Order: sequence, then structure tokens, then C-alpha cells
Amino acid sequence: MPAAYLFDMDGLLLDTEQLTLDAFLDCAPEFDLDPKAMRPFFMGLIGTAKAQGEQMVRDFIGPDRDFVALDQAWQHHSHKRMAEGVPVKPTVANTLKTLHAEGHAMAVVTSTLGDKARHHLDRAGLLPCFRAVIGGDEVRANKPDPAPYLQGADTLGVAAEQCAAFEDSDLGITAAARAGCFAVQIPDLRPASRAFPEVGQRFAPTLKDAVAAARAHFGQQRTRLDLTN
Repeated sequence: MPAAYLFDMDGLLLDTEQLTLDAFLDCAPEFDLDPKAMRPFFMGLIGTAKAQGEQMVRDFIGPDRDFVALDQAWQHHSHKRMAEGVPVKPTVANTLKTLHAEGHAMAVVTSTLGDKARHHLDRAGLLPCFRAVIGGDEVRANKPDPAPYLQGADTLGVAAEQCAAFEDSDLGITAAARAGCFAVQIPDLRPASRAFPEVGQRFAPTLKDAVAAARAHFGQQRTRLDLTN
């Protein structure tokens, strides 16, 4: 087994990327924005930290539009869409609860602000599964820098090379791979024409499949080690 499991949050555990995109598009009429341009722009935001993302939005809307007003409207539409609860990706709840029941060390490593991440995970009923939640404002550098995953592994008291890490975004999977984790990418929103980064990651359609791939990988490593002894 991996010594620990590290997880991204938005688009990986929580089905919030599509929701956030839809809330962004809700703002189009009020701010005279083109939905056809908003969609591809949003894809470039996925996985970015707050400060970087805000600057990208400012550049996208231009100096003639009020960024603060847009940000408030975007948050308003996001809250409306999450009024009935935070949506969870397929297989996530059962997979996490099984790992938790088995006693595995798990942490969330997200670019979302820490307090916001813990709030969303709590509303989704997933927070008790994790020993730590590390937000984008709680690390010395953001993805694709390996720092968040190195900190996640250190928080759980293990080496990053002993961890399985799961990501949906290109920035996130690059960070996990650079940290030395066994990295599995579960793609969420992305343009069909965009090439994946080549960082040695595996791919899986769901978190359940990704965890199975990680267990198989570490099991093979254990077998090879036994054979050499």
C-alpha cells in the first residue's frame, strides 16, 4: 500500500469546476462578456492559485470592467448553485470512506484557500476522512511547484515518494510528479485539443480506478523488493 494518499479537491473530489464555470457564465450578460471567449479562458484558470487567477481575470476583462463587482457577482452565482449542497464526483465518497475506515493517512492538497476548502469538504461530508487539508494560502509556493505535495507528505510524516497523489489539472499533476509522488491524473474539464503534460503520470477515469492503480503499483514495487532480497 502507499504510505499515504494525497488529493486535490476541485474537479477531483468535488464536482465544482463545472459549477464554477457555469457561475462565471451567469455573469456574462451583466458585464457584457462573450460566453464563447469565457469558456476557453476559464480552462486556463483551472488549478491556479488565487492571486494568479485574479490577475488572469483582470487581464481578461480589461481595465474598463469592474473586477471587484465581477468577483462578487461570480461568488453570488456560485453560492446560489451550491445552495443545495456541494456536489461530489462519482466514486469519491465511497472510495474515501473505505480508505478512511482502513486507517490510511490522507490529506487534501488544494490551490483553494484553506478555510474555504475545509468548509466545502465539511459541507460535502468528506472532511472527517482527512488528517490535514492544506490550502493554496498555506504553502510557500503553488502548483506546479512541488512544494504543496512535499508539505502534504511531510504533514503526514512520510516521504513524498511513498505517497500516491491524485489530480485532475495539468498544473496539479505536474506538482505531484515533481514532488516524487506516484501521480494519477483523472481529467475533468479540459479542451479536447489540449495535450497532457508528460510527467510520467498514470491516467484513470474515476478515483476508485486511480486508487486501484496506485495499490497495484506499490504492490508491484513490494514484490520486486522481496524478489531481490
